[in-house]
Parts: sequence; C-alpha cells; structure tokens
Amino acid sequence: MATLDTIERLVRERFGAGVEETACFRGELTVRVSPDAIVEVARFLRDHPALRFNYLSDLTAVDYLHLGRAVRFDVVYHLLSLEYYHRLRVKVAVPELPGRTPSVVAVWPAADAHEREVFDMFGIVFDGHPALERILMPDDWEGHPLRKDFPIGGARSFYFKRDSQPWAGEPAGLVPRIRLNDSDV
Repeated sequence: MATLDTIERLVRERFGAGVEETACFRGELTVRVSPDAIVEVARFLRDHPALRFNYLSDLTAVDYLHLGRAVRFDVVYHLLSLEYYHRLRVKVAVPELPGRTPSVVAVWPAADAHEREVFDMFGIVFDGHPALERILMPDDWEGHPLRKDFPIGGARSFYFKRDSQPWAGEPAGLVPRIRLNDSDV
C-alpha cells in the first residue's frame, strides 16, 4: 500500500511539469495538474499497480470570483482506490474564458453525470464529453446558478389558486396570480 508521499512522488516523477502543485493537509493529498495533462494523469492514477484509483467518488467545481485569483475556476476530482483504500484530490485550474477542460469520461464512466452537472451549474465545458447537455436546469434556462455572479432572488413565477380567499383581497374570479420571490433565502 502506497503512502501519500509515495503517491505524490510517483505522480511527480511521471508527469513533471504537468504537476503544478501538491499539498498535504490533515492527512489528505491534493495534486494540482495542468488541464492538458488531466486525462493522462487520470489514466495513470487508475492503471498504476501501486495506486489503482478506480473510483471517481465526486467531481465538482469551485468559483473563486471574489477571491482575486487569476484563474476563476477549479475543477475538483475526488478519487478512491477500492483496492488500497487511498484517497486523493486532483484539481485543474480552468480560466473563465474559454472555460474548457478535457473530459475524463473515457477513464471513469461515472464522470458522465458529474461533468454534465458542472457544465449545467458552472458553465464549464468538458471537451470530448459524449453528450454534454443540461442535467438539472431546464434546457431554455439562461445562466449557470452556482457561479458567484449569478443573480439570486427576484425571479417571477406563477402559481394558481382554486378559489379566492376574502382576506387576500382578490376578486372572486381571479385565478392566476404572480408571486415575487424576493426573500434573502
């Protein structure tokens, strides 16, 4: 079973400049790789006999809009070796423009739904994804709700009442009503 130091050494030896940074904090190893190297790194982590990171447990993104970073997004991959019980976090920095990174669906098929969710919520495009389309929001939805610059609240919506309530001050024949969602929640 490889230690965190061994995992870090193996990845650095194999990819050199493709590894931008590594950090070990509270017993968790994070490896930041360049977007050009992510698919190669993913295959290496999955196939190396001492590593066998064969389970992609999560893939998400982080928006650093208000933190002053030069590169706005990180795509974060949480990996698990079911054989050795190692855990590893891999990060890829993705600039706002063009907002693209390669897909890892060919390495871990579970990335299919995860990448679609990140595309839907953050607008990050995964090049080579077999069917990159919205998964949570309606197809005609404008914007990406988990971006820090997405407006919150104030969206108009309709709801219908079967009968009018006198205390509501509505005429008896009025059925549709517009509700303005302007709460802070």
